[in-house]
Amino acid sequence: MARSLKTVYVASIRRTRSKRSKNMSTNAKFTVPGLNEKEADAAVQALDGRMVALIDLALTLKHIHWNVVGPNFIGVHEMLDPQVEAVNGMVDNLAERIATLGGVPVGTPGSIAERRNWSDYSIGKGLVTEHLGALDLVYSGVNEGHRDAIAKAAKVDPVSEDMLIAQLADLELFQWFVRAHLESSDGKLATVGASTEEEAAKKAANQ
Repeated sequence: MARSLKTVYVASIRRTRSKRSKNMSTNAKFTVPGLNEKEADAAVQALDGRMVALIDLALTLKHIHWNVVGPNFIGVHEMLDPQVEAVNGMVDNLAERIATLGGVPVGTPGSIAERRNWSDYSIGKGLVTEHLGALDLVYSGVNEGHRDAIAKAAKVDPVSEDMLIAQLADLELFQWFVRAHLESSDGKLATVGASTEEEAAKKAANQ
């Protein structure tokens, strides 16, 4: 199955909401001054989708850190841990913003698995180029999802919008770090045209 890291949409959140206990609802009955409950709920939903995606991203980065092999192993191995740390910080900021808005950030493993709409990262032990090719596709999905969430947050809450914009700047920087290993001297990217992690890994390995 092709991996597609997109924003978790309202319908998905509502399905999950029905499975939770009463003390795990998406929104409390209050929010910050200047926002009404409808606006706050829309912001919480946008932030919740990104929180799920970034929790998944941090785990995926750590999985790659453990399973990458081959030439340039140590450089890539050591490149990934700062990204894990930064992404975990983003998760914490999103969760605290959700709580500030009167929402309930739910980060339990089962709930995260229910709320995501993509499959697990599909590469096990692999060469540096294979993992970085697949990771480029992962970052593309995460970053596209952040842009979608920014557009939604912009309509209701500029503070949440600003937070997402700052995160996207770092996420795009991390993707550039990955792409620097996949780019040729004439500016061609090895993963262009790939639609699955396996395809991206194969293209990168054959560059």
